[in-house]
Amino acid sequence: MRQKIVAGNWKMNNDLPQSISLLSSLVSKELHNEVKVMVAPAFPLLYPAKEIVKESNIEVIAQNINENKNGAFTGEVAASMLKSIGVTTVIIGHSERRAIYNETYSILAKKVEAALAQNFRVIFCVGEELDARKKNEHFSVVENQLAESLFQVSENDMKNVVIAYEPVWAIGTGETATPAEAQEMHAFIRTKISEKYNNAVAESISILYGGSVKPDNAQEIFSQPDVDGGLIGGASLNADDFTAIIKAF
Repeated sequence: MRQKIVAGNWKMNNDLPQSISLLSSLVSKELHNEVKVMVAPAFPLLYPAKEIVKESNIEVIAQNINENKNGAFTGEVAASMLKSIGVTTVIIGHSERRAIYNETYSILAKKVEAALAQNFRVIFCVGEELDARKKNEHFSVVENQLAESLFQVSENDMKNVVIAYEPVWAIGTGETATPAEAQEMHAFIRTKISEKYNNAVAESISILYGGSVKPDNAQEIFSQPDVDGGLIGGASLNADDFTAIIKAF
């Protein structure tokens, strides 16, 4: 059975007092034991976040890494640095990294390799812009993202990969893919994994949906057969909303 995952991507939000307050509230909640819960604070807050949640089942993960092992890369963070503080899951390929910081297919492939070399779990993001959806090119966009940046990974390493489908037009906009649209793309992604590797690999990989998931739509989205959870943005900044989404399974 595929693992159910709800991961909160805080992006560039929450200072230390705000993070302590939010995490303390989450720790006090009765969360769904069958759902893997993750939170992704900004880099300076990873270690204190881990201290706050250490008695819980919440995993603290990173929003990004650099593709290099170390060196003269001012302002960057290596996978080994994260590993040294006990962080071993990272989000790679988020649309904001692609669009704002010009992360190419090649750079993302190197980041995936760097993370897996440190035995990380990778949450690899894919998704199309609105223009591609309108032109009915959304499947080819996602297929290219998988082929160019992820499918260089060995079958064995794929066991440490989670895929997050985030239609870019639905991130932070209030727009959400319909449950049927989410299911259609998730099934397509699973088919592409099966074609590249095999059906066993495809059926073992958790595929998350991201894009304006809220307490009032999470249950319907999560009920789709190929949707295994969510990568949650804004709603993860509110303890009650995030808890409600976790309990939507």
